[in-house]
Amino acid sequence: MPQDVSTALALAQPDRRFASAFVTAQDGLRLHVRSYGSRVACARPVVCLPGLAHTAADFDPLATALTADPAKPRLVLALDYRGHGQSEYDRNADNYTLPVALADLSAVVIALEIAPAIVVGTSYGGLLAMMLAVWRPTAIAGVILNDIGPVIEPPGLLRIKSYVGKLPVPRSFEEGADILRWWFDAQFPKLAPQDWIAFARRTWREHRGQLVPDYDLKVARTLQAADLQHLPTLWSHFDALARVPLMVIRGARSDMLASTTLDAMLKRRSEIDIAVVADQGHAPLLTEPKLMRRIADFVASCDVSARL
Repeated sequence: MPQDVSTALALAQPDRRFASAFVTAQDGLRLHVRSYGSRVACARPVVCLPGLAHTAADFDPLATALTADPAKPRLVLALDYRGHGQSEYDRNADNYTLPVALADLSAVVIALEIAPAIVVGTSYGGLLAMMLAVWRPTAIAGVILNDIGPVIEPPGLLRIKSYVGKLPVPRSFEEGADILRWWFDAQFPKLAPQDWIAFARRTWREHRGQLVPDYDLKVARTLQAADLQHLPTLWSHFDALARVPLMVIRGARSDMLASTTLDAMLKRRSEIDIAVVADQGHAPLLTEPKLMRRIADFVASCDVSARL
């Protein structure tokens, strides 16, 4: 493994299911990656990319499930973008952009020697997956787009702009669950109380006796320049996925991935594994057992495609 990668196994906490790897980005900033499963694996690795204001923690249930088969060990990596989770925060907030995130992702793929991999991208992470298909196509063995496509719906982006970097900071995770329920109940009307608590624990972290957001609030600058009246489309990036297996997950209540966009995607390529998640909006949480089995089956099919 290259010398700029350091790995710290969670031996002090045996209940943890992942190790932490740190990769040095092109500008020297330290990036954190959760590593699940075995590096000595016969199956294709999976790389998980979270949404804009989310962290690698979003993928813990899915990553654990994908590495659960002892007969077919698989490596799953989940990235904390710069300014998120355990990655370093950037002093220059202008670096919280898609091009820099793409360069960071490329650095991780190269440093950890995981190409080609199956990429699972939620929202912002799905945009990165499509961009990676253009910039470094040999790095991709399959893609799962979670509630994102080549056309972004302005109402969904406007809603995201309304809360990223602006949520009130709770005094407890229980209060955080109430805050999230108030903001997102329309998107997730069927979540149980424990689901909202888990959501809160992925949104804030404890620091010096208080809860703080688990991402740099300046990440919100990423959205400031977006012109909701003239949002660019990414059809050429979507077409770059033509050579690899593709799965698209859509929340039935999504305001970011319209059903008309999904229909247009199907017209451009008919072979798409589509999963629509009832009673969830943007973006489906990837924690429901049936959905995780669908994802696991798709990931396994990418292994088969690689051998053909």
